Amino acid sequence: MRADRLMAILLLLQKRERVTAAEVARELEISERTARRDLDALAMAGVPVYSLQGRGGGWRLIGGARTDLSGLTAPEARALFLVAGPASAATPAVKAALRKLVQALPEPFRAQAEAAASSLVTDPRGWGASRVEQRPPRFLDALQDAVIRGVQVRLGYVDSRGAETERTVHPLGIVAKGLAWYLVSGTEAGRRTFRIDRVSSADPTGDPVHRPADFDLARSWREIADEVDRRRTPLEVQAVCAPDWIGNLRMAFGGRLEVGGPTADGRIEVVIRGRDEYIVAGEIAGLIAWLEVTGPPGVRDHLAAIGGALVQRYASVFECDRN
Repeated sequence: MRADRLMAILLLLQKRERVTAAEVARELEISERTARRDLDALAMAGVPVYSLQGRGGGWRLIGGARTDLSGLTAPEARALFLVAGPASAATPAVKAALRKLVQALPEPFRAQAEAAASSLVTDPRGWGASRVEQRPPRFLDALQDAVIRGVQVRLGYVDSRGAETERTVHPLGIVAKGLAWYLVSGTEAGRRTFRIDRVSSADPTGDPVHRPADFDLARSWREIADEVDRRRTPLEVQAVCAPDWIGNLRMAFGGRLEVGGPTADGRIEVVIRGRDEYIVAGEIAGLIAWLEVTGPPGVRDHLAAIGGALVQRYASVFECDRN
């Protein structure tokens, strides 16, 4: 989002009067080369910005020039607050500065600008194995614009089996999950989630979106992601763990681990989710020094079989070591 970066750099110049490329790079988490290129782009675009060489140098606005925020167009106002939203990569200081500008916006733009700040959620965890990085999907910008403007969309969609359908949806938010993008929408069948790289067409109808009064994109996505994880890992393994080793379990199983309360002997009840009893038993086998599986019986049987196989294979090695 280069336009967003340029706006953030301009606001930094107004706030600090002078900035170096290194400071811009640090604030926006970009390379110094990119920062210099963006500063040059501002100057070429007619923004009264100039550079000073030597000690105490950097970039300044001529005469301390200010940008009149009341002159922003509606798309520019939305772009500004995308930078300030919770999914932005901007630093907290930059976000805070941008959010303070909401009162400077003309009233007609304010609602859409605030909607832009909450239209996107970023979930950095992928569903599984990493995929090759790819460009944002074709209809991402159009769908985010529909979310911000609050208009329904006639959506063409190709499912995982290759079947194409068309329906009218009520766009509620966009989610970046790892390297994939999703549209959370209301439909006649209830709330649904669509992978945006499978969208074949997106035509705004102009009709207003029916948005539940209590809808929160971040909370809704957590519910969706949790449900997907449950479907992907339907097996639940019950166990008890030594308290000091809960952190190790979290590192080993991540979101597949649920931590419960203490037992009478001071250990902690846990649930580990997975897809297959044998695979989960293999994952747990190396943790038996501080983890005891209580169920289901099939996982305990697999653990016993794994233990027996280990003893049979390495018993001779153990005897040689003793001798």
